[in-house]
Amino acid sequence: MPFSREEIARYARHLVLPGVGEEGQEKLKKARVLVIGAGGLGAPVLYYLAAAGVGRIGIVEHDRVDPSNLNRQILYAEADVGRPKAEVARERLLALNPHIEAVAYTERFGVELAERLVPEYDLLVDASDNFPTRYLANDAAVLFDRPLVYGAIYRFEGQASVFHYQGGPCYRCLFKKPPPRQPACSEAGVFGVLPGVMGSLMAAEAIKVLLGVGEPLSGRLLFYDALEAGFRVFRFPRDPHCPVCGEQPVITSLREEAYEDECPGPGA
Repeated sequence: MPFSREEIARYARHLVLPGVGEEGQEKLKKARVLVIGAGGLGAPVLYYLAAAGVGRIGIVEHDRVDPSNLNRQILYAEADVGRPKAEVARERLLALNPHIEAVAYTERFGVELAERLVPEYDLLVDASDNFPTRYLANDAAVLFDRPLVYGAIYRFEGQASVFHYQGGPCYRCLFKKPPPRQPACSEAGVFGVLPGVMGSLMAAEAIKVLLGVGEPLSGRLLFYDALEAGFRVFRFPRDPHCPVCGEQPVITSLREEAYEDECPGPGA
């Protein structure tokens, strides 16, 4: 897949970088990544994937831009208030990099959409803010055999990991059941720059997986505390009794009602 003169100039720093080079940049150009959520976490993930030259980026987001988004969701501006986030995000990505394809899905990420879209993409990025979506994204990743980059934020803290990567553990291996209901961002608040930190880390993990370089956060959960400027990493194994990726899985298909029943409250 040859690069145009404009692409060679754009990706010059990647093309001379050991571990990327022309071969790696071609991998990125051929890659297809589905990002679930275009809010605080999704905005920097999407922007950096587009800047890196990921060839096809799917944007799943059913929400519209609200004034309260503007202090942390860097893809949006005052003039975008009221517009569908997925459509605005698509415009921003193409304005940044016209050499990629960006596809907007202005729908909620439910079972039907998961079954339709996940097989079309190479990698999933869960940038959602609720537990039903997180468990659905995980199960879809396992059942369709796709790696999943994950991130979450709450007040001044964030976490990130990579699930179902080269036989590694999945989200359910780590979080067997959703925690008790926690306040949503609108109730608890969120440090405005925190999504930028965690979203950048998620984008880095996604690009590492696509390139096959470094050591992705598979089997490791990274915590970030913005108040202490501290990072901690915890290791966790694959659970042989996991209901979706274990030795005798009981989750073998996606059922809409299962996620709503299992995860009744909003996430962080």
